[in-house]
Amino acid sequence: MSASLLEVDGVTKRFGGLSALNDLSFEVAEGEIVSIIGPNGAGKSTVFNVITGLYPPDEGDVRLRGISVVGLAPNRLTRAGIARTFQNVHLFPNMTVLENAMVGQHCRSKAGVFGSIIRPPSVRREEAAIRARAKESLEFFGSRLAGYRQDQPAFVLSYANRRRLEMARALATDPAIVLLDEPTAGMNPRETLELRDHIVRMRDELGLTVLVIEHDMRVVKGVSDRVIACDYGRKIAEGTYEEVANDEHVIEAYLGVRHEELG
Repeated sequence: MSASLLEVDGVTKRFGGLSALNDLSFEVAEGEIVSIIGPNGAGKSTVFNVITGLYPPDEGDVRLRGISVVGLAPNRLTRAGIARTFQNVHLFPNMTVLENAMVGQHCRSKAGVFGSIIRPPSVRREEAAIRARAKESLEFFGSRLAGYRQDQPAFVLSYANRRRLEMARALATDPAIVLLDEPTAGMNPRETLELRDHIVRMRDELGLTVLVIEHDMRVVKGVSDRVIACDYGRKIAEGTYEEVANDEHVIEAYLGVRHEELG
């Protein structure tokens, strides 16, 4: 396995008397796609919120390339190379598709308020570069977000394309690792398979590392180099899809489906 890009080390997160995460540890190597699976309430989204600085851990550490990032604001974590999407789509509905993608480059922008008003040549060059980078991230999704769609307000997009747009905005931040929170939720089977392929292409074509929360076992099986299974904020299994799918604790106590249904 390649060198670790992201390390979650002994992280515990409590909300009142409830421990959402309990001494959780795992690593994600450069160029890996790792899926985190689990029932509702297992702490999966809390893991993402701790990694991206929305929640501080009560115990433990989060390291990016060996350096602790605990205490950094979300915008600084984005600049450091951590991008994410959310379980519920977070877009600017009245902004165009292209403008939404351009927001992803905000963390790389050097122009301040004064420069944005005066608009010297350096600012205009930067704006052109931001626009080009945003278009590139949109074109990763092919015709779904190309052409005339880029000038449409985000609210007119289909649900699946809104999810793609949020992913494109994450790609526009120039990340090292992308955290995808249930990216195929609410999609039909054809859309799900298409997005599954996009996740694999993020690694194979863009060279990204991907951490995915996903309920659809077909997607998990199709994209994952490793799978981490959690229950009550604890890691209960880790390994290849086949290893986790054949873990009796995962099958009987956690996923709640028969062994043969996991394929």
